[in-house]
Amino acid sequence: MTRSAIARPIRHALSRPLAQQSRNVLRPFMSTRSQASVADPDTESESKSESGPPQLVNELPDPSEANEVRLPRAVQSLYLQPLRREAQYGVPTCDLQLRSFSIPNLEFFCDFALRAAYYLNLPAFGPVPLPKITERWTVPKSHFIFKKAQENFERITRRRLIQIRDGHPETVQIWLAYLQKHAYYGIGMKANVWDFGSIDIGKKMDAEEKSLQEIVEQKMEHFGRDKTLGTVEKVKELLASKRFKLT
Repeated sequence: MTRSAIARPIRHALSRPLAQQSRNVLRPFMSTRSQASVADPDTESESKSESGPPQLVNELPDPSEANEVRLPRAVQSLYLQPLRREAQYGVPTCDLQLRSFSIPNLEFFCDFALRAAYYLNLPAFGPVPLPKITERWTVPKSHFIFKKAQENFERITRRRLIQIRDGHPETVQIWLAYLQKHAYYGIGMKANVWDFGSIDIGKKMDAEEKSLQEIVEQKMEHFGRDKTLGTVEKVKELLASKRFKLT
């Protein structure tokens, strides 16, 4: 075998491209580079000179929103659904029923109540639509002799239910007082509150009975008169007097 015959297969093997690209050359290095580092260095230097502090590529503002003023988070949340807390045990502590003749006012105040419950750390559920109350009246239009001319009136009351679960009694009272302070016009509220006590609540009530009785007695001393008038003796004395006999 000649020298040229040996070198020919070696040249052929070197000229053939690799079947698979090497996995350990550039892939780990490329995977660790961020999007900002992949940017063109020339454009990056120009942007630094123009805008001042460096910015990442993926944090650049949207060109359409560049001139718009961003609203605070609290204001942005008004355009979204109210946030809610999750109940751990699911024990109901308060049922708030809202009533109104106007649906927009009712829906607005329900949203306000749910947001107030969230910031007070109260798990609120609802609003649940309750059956509407329909009332109708028939009234004569004119005098009693025109009985056939009558007019009908109808009033529909809409209702919603909001339930608070796993709420502390004091926090629930604060929530109800806040809603009552900022009550919306045309909205009626009715609340059923459950306060859960310990098993020995009867003993505590018996122990407080004496102190409550003393308080009641102190209050009752200011009503009426302490001494009896003695009306019978006064009448007998008046009848036996000379002045009564002479008259």
